[in-house]
Amino acid sequence: KDCHVILAGFFGGSVTVFSVIFRLVNCLLVQTSFVPDEYWQSLEISHGMILLPRVAQALLAALADVKLYHLVRRSEGPDVAKWTFFCQLCSWFTWYCCTRTLTNSMETTLTVLALYYYPLCTDNTHNSSWKYLSLVSWAVVVRPTALVVWLPLLFHHLWRAENKLKLITHQGLPVAAAALVSSALIDCIFYGKWIFVQWNFLKFNIFHNVGKFYGTHPWHWYLTQGFVAVIGPHLPVFLHGCSLTSTRHRVLLITIIWTLLVYSFLAHKEFRFIYPVLPFCMIFCGMSLAQLRAWRSCAACALLVLNLAAAFYTGLVHQRGVLDLMAHLQHLCDITDPPSPPEPEVLFLMPCHSTPFYSHLHCPVRLRFLECPPDLTGKQDYVDEAALFYADPLRWLGSSYPNTSMLPTHVVLFDPLEKEISAFLDGNKFVKEAELFHTHLPEGRVGRKIFVYKQ
Repeated sequence: KDCHVILAGFFGGSVTVFSVIFRLVNCLLVQTSFVPDEYWQSLEISHGMILLPRVAQALLAALADVKLYHLVRRSEGPDVAKWTFFCQLCSWFTWYCCTRTLTNSMETTLTVLALYYYPLCTDNTHNSSWKYLSLVSWAVVVRPTALVVWLPLLFHHLWRAENKLKLITHQGLPVAAAALVSSALIDCIFYGKWIFVQWNFLKFNIFHNVGKFYGTHPWHWYLTQGFVAVIGPHLPVFLHGCSLTSTRHRVLLITIIWTLLVYSFLAHKEFRFIYPVLPFCMIFCGMSLAQLRAWRSCAACALLVLNLAAAFYTGLVHQRGVLDLMAHLQHLCDITDPPSPPEPEVLFLMPCHSTPFYSHLHCPVRLRFLECPPDLTGKQDYVDEAALFYADPLRWLGSSYPNTSMLPTHVVLFDPLEKEISAFLDGNKFVKEAELFHTHLPEGRVGRKIFVYKQ
């Protein structure tokens, strides 16, 4: 009974207002690090606006939540719509990702907005198609892999259209061309030369398969681990919802399966790559909860509790050390002008891109990290700087800092490395300044704690 009252209150009031407030709170309560791209492909470039991009992403995520609700309300009715909305808001992975400054987050948001205008359950397959096609085009501009998700839906629309040639020539091609030209003009302004970034993305990630350099997984990883983790506690209700799917929603199920299969062929796999199909899954979860009747309240409460636990742990605890570290180093910005010797310099002896940089410091403190650029030359004996360091840490430190005048003022490392370089730290009179918690689940060269040493 108490759970029923809570859920009834959850759906009271304006869906739009609730979504906006919810996602802004979501933005503030995600205080951990996920993947380097969150900073290095966005905030490090525009580090003067650190909070604004995340707030903007939160507002767009709220808009996507509202559009998903109205899409399902239009096609399935208010009952399924409210349960889909509930599933969308309590999804732990959506909470974890939607307000982050990742291209995957923007790709997912644009995909949901495009789906709202997509002729999913109407015979009107031509009029106003430019709305969803424009959003799809911009999703592809932001991240070309968005085309993987949309291929089944685009072919489905084309197959149902009465005048296929007109749909292609009057709407599809003009909209796609306009998006690509606009993208090229914007990139030309900021790069100072003509460049086609979508082609570079495909060449870098697909044709040269450079992503393999950053780790590989077996072909079945998405099917056996990735998708299970991303959908989380929703998996049972999702599978139940799939058994209830109507003909008009079958294309969504095909899209989910198609996306998982296509990404399974790529050697480099990450949870975030399949994030764009998660809102599709929430539609099937909403169908399931609407049909459960007797068990609905218990199932909804279980989803809420389990997802909240995962959301708060991953958003507030897991992998928070690297952000706490940058807050700790903020005091280095409070130096005199001109600086009193020695000028602060921080050496990060961690896997490359483990931490943000100037996006969290905003001052010209000298920073150095172990670099790991991918091999674009095709050399068989290529070894990046990070690999050279971890192969023999003391030797690398000795060759990089042959005399004490070149030493950094601060050294940052994960705790597993401490014993290996203790001779360097002790010999150069470094003392431990801080010890920060990072994660309960250390893996590889990443440790449970981060140590900051100061000379």
